[in-house]
Amino acid sequence: MSIMSVLLQAAADAAPLYAPIAKMGAGIGAGIAAIGAGLGIGNIGKGAMESIGRQPEAVGDIRSNMIVAAALIEGVAFFAIVVCLLILFI
Repeated sequence: MSIMSVLLQAAADAAPLYAPIAKMGAGIGAGIAAIGAGLGIGNIGKGAMESIGRQPEAVGDIRSNMIVAAALIEGVAFFAIVVCLLILFI
């Protein structure tokens, strides 16, 4: 009997004991991902507004860069929330 099979058996035996903790961790992780995305997109908007205030002629470039950056942040946050929800329900 290898050490790996012993460790896998121990993990399988302890899994029901740690299920509530894993679900709580998944919920906290989803919340942190959502809050982090909100803060990140807020900082992008703040920086864009300050940049537009300094250089009003560059509105188009600043706006397009802001939208791309916000979409990337939102995609990462959505992925993190989906992973947390998968942990929660599986």
